[in-house]
Amino acid sequence: MLTITYLEMALRLSLAVVLGGIVGYERERQQRPAGFRTHILVCVGSTLIMLVSAYGFAGGAAGDGVIYDPTRIAANVVTGVGFLGAGTILRHGNTITGLTTAASLWIVSGIGLAVGIGFYAGALMTTLMVLISLILLRSLESSFARMKSLRRLWVRGIDQPGLLANVSAIFGEMHVYVAKVDMSEPEYMETFNSEVITLEFQLRLPAQVKGDDLLKKVALQEGVLEAGWKGER
Repeated sequence: MLTITYLEMALRLSLAVVLGGIVGYERERQQRPAGFRTHILVCVGSTLIMLVSAYGFAGGAAGDGVIYDPTRIAANVVTGVGFLGAGTILRHGNTITGLTTAASLWIVSGIGLAVGIGFYAGALMTTLMVLISLILLRSLESSFARMKSLRRLWVRGIDQPGLLANVSAIFGEMHVYVAKVDMSEPEYMETFNSEVITLEFQLRLPAQVKGDDLLKKVALQEGVLEAGWKGER
């Protein structure tokens, strides 16, 4: 039977903390629903489950001829993380967000399984590729958005219930397609004497809708302090 020392077990769990934390830190910076701690927990949990699967039954009282399959318990990690990732996916009207974060949770669980079984090269290379996808390819995603004639509208307003819904209602009335929504963390601003958030939308406007008309309607919504087209003057 395969055996593992306590030192090697601690090193694998520690490596899981580092690799999961690297991916989670990037998601935390983007203010996603699942961030630094969540990715670490998923990665470490997956590593522990693989350790239990591969080494936890080494001292079991089984008779000769019993075949141990270390993949059976670990295989259920994929299913479990799938349910966890579903909790990060949100829908706002025609817009769906959180798919990338759900995918990062899923792949972090795979990294944890690789670390748990000792496949360090695969875990390290996968982490590097994930970072390339999340960081370096983001600019390409913006380029694709421009190629699809998407425009970016930013809205700064009082952090209060209904702000996002009111703005989204305007898009619905004018048949504006919302490709993506980003929301900042609330920040207290003395100028307005209240908590303020910034919303950024990627929009595709119908041919009959003028950008200035849409901007005026959004600016008149209750709670909206300022609004504008990003990168446009």
